[in-house]
Amino acid sequence: MSRDNGAIDRGDGADDLVGIGFGPANLALAIAIDDHNRRDPEQALQVRFVEQQERFGWHRGMLLEGATMQVSFLKDLVTMRDPRSRFTFLTYLQERGRLADFINQKSFYPTRLEFHDYLEWCAAEFTGWTGYGRRVVEIRPIEADGRIELVEVVSEAVAGPADRQVRRARNIAVGTGLKPRLPAGVGAGERVWHTRDLLFRAPELAEQGELRHRRLTVVGAGQSAAEAVDYLHRTFPDAEICAVVGRYGYSPADDSPFANRIFDPAAVDEFYAAPDEAKRALLDHHANTNYSVVDGDLIEQLYRTVYQEKVSGRERLRILNATRLTGVEHTADGARAAVRSLTTGQESVLESDAVVLATGYTHVDPRELLGPLGAACHTDELGRLRVDRDHRILTADHVDVGIYLQGGTEHTHGITSSLLSTLAVRSGEICDSLLLRHTGRQLRAEDAQLGVAG
Repeated sequence: MSRDNGAIDRGDGADDLVGIGFGPANLALAIAIDDHNRRDPEQALQVRFVEQQERFGWHRGMLLEGATMQVSFLKDLVTMRDPRSRFTFLTYLQERGRLADFINQKSFYPTRLEFHDYLEWCAAEFTGWTGYGRRVVEIRPIEADGRIELVEVVSEAVAGPADRQVRRARNIAVGTGLKPRLPAGVGAGERVWHTRDLLFRAPELAEQGELRHRRLTVVGAGQSAAEAVDYLHRTFPDAEICAVVGRYGYSPADDSPFANRIFDPAAVDEFYAAPDEAKRALLDHHANTNYSVVDGDLIEQLYRTVYQEKVSGRERLRILNATRLTGVEHTADGARAAVRSLTTGQESVLESDAVVLATGYTHVDPRELLGPLGAACHTDELGRLRVDRDHRILTADHVDVGIYLQGGTEHTHGITSSLLSTLAVRSGEICDSLLLRHTGRQLRAEDAQLGVAG
């Protein structure tokens, strides 16, 4: 059963925080605030979230059967912040009646399907806090006496009548997630998909019967690309699967103990305090922990498949090494992928029933959403947002509204900015910052009252 915030009405009709988006990051923040509200009801925070999906969902298009998480279950939404919270993954397992069974697996890594069920289990507690099926279309600053202490968050229904709702907020948390990155000049279509849509589009293709070209092409070198190749190879047993990889096959992720320290909460402190040159070096050194790398077991599985098909004489899985996609043409019965060898320069065309783009994601610039308030956000010499250690954008002095970022802070906070690894700790830091700012407002209000009385 979902529960209400239980916060105290402060008399101005405003929420202490409105969260934009309700994915894992803002869900973790909701839990941190709920934990606080239960501990200290006298200082409870009033919080609401706006989410454009009709229900909670996280990368549903890649919830492949058997695919496991790349992070330990201990890096759930709360354990690293407070293992006593009732929202731990272990509590979820206990309530689902699977705790002993999970332990007997002797694995730290649940399947992606199970972890998604855990996230839904957590989110179900906050349906009363969340407006689903709504898209934030505008953020309007409210100025009084030369200061901006509140904003209006304007949202519209995604489906049905375009009714507008307005919520006033003292702070906002931008957790809109990532958007798919497509190669330059390539647009998505009926037979050209980003991996985000894999499980929505591939079954539709399978239901249509025999493939015209009997070929599916996957572009990319990371975990999603390898998983898509494996899934399509199993799902379409009569089709050739072409993997377009810009290197000699897939490279393994570095998940060694020392390298994994880059995901520790303490590493965020160290990264934030480091000079820019050190930040760039650290991101370069440890890119192979997360970007364009694949789980070692999956690499070996795919290699065995390639070899066994060579032995049998029926080669369905083709790894096009050191090859780059140069263009995609939409056709009436599929898509035409143009590729070029990086070593020989030879160009070829892959007539495909579908082209799957495992080309990653990119951050959404929050200034696109902030409207006039975006002009008050400070930037560095490269035009990137300046962000304080508490994940709040540094703004002009006349702005009292806190703008917290849930992602898009890799240049200031390190590689975990868009990952699950530090969500639990980050949510606690944002909650603490909200409380400190709330206390500061109370003190300023009391000082103002004393000034009037004097």
